[in-house]
Amino acid sequence: MSRQIAIGRHRAWVALLLVLLLALGGWRALHQKQAWNDAIQATAAASPASAASHPLPEGDAPAHWHFAQAVALAADGQEEAALARYRGLFDDPALAAAARFNSANLLLRQGLRLRESSQPGQALALLELAKEGYRALLRADPQHWDARYNLERALRLQPDAEPDETAPPSPPLDAERAATTARGSAQGLP
Repeated sequence: MSRQIAIGRHRAWVALLLVLLLALGGWRALHQKQAWNDAIQATAAASPASAASHPLPEGDAPAHWHFAQAVALAADGQEEAALARYRGLFDDPALAAAARFNSANLLLRQGLRLRESSQPGQALALLELAKEGYRALLRADPQHWDARYNLERALRLQPDAEPDETAPPSPPLDAERAATTARGSAQGLP
């Protein structure tokens, strides 16, 4: 009987230790998330120039932090750095659509600025990249109406090239390939 009591006490201590360890792990995770939330709020409240250089809390940065940094970089005019941050989020399931949309918007804005400048030919590549970004987003989410609208706007600015009509027509599927396969009767030999 005393052995059973000792085993019961041992199990109780192990269970208590397990509960304390789980509580400590939960507290640490909550504390880290709170630090990230505070950092993101500080970034949003700061000016765009200082937001991009806001120090990171300890640990790996979550995807939302990178997204907030990309938005701050774009607002500060550092569009190439913002595009690089957005591209890093294309594989994130929660933020991929927003990252693709924002990166395509940045490319469209850059293309519009170049189109109105003294070198409008350089805008073609940016407009094509923006259209491809909107199309990729619409393949993943066909109901994304903002992307549809922006794609239509980009298509009005730079329509897609029509297929070349001077290409030779393809032969019919049942056409003979060579003269040696032609059916016919021999005309006779001398």
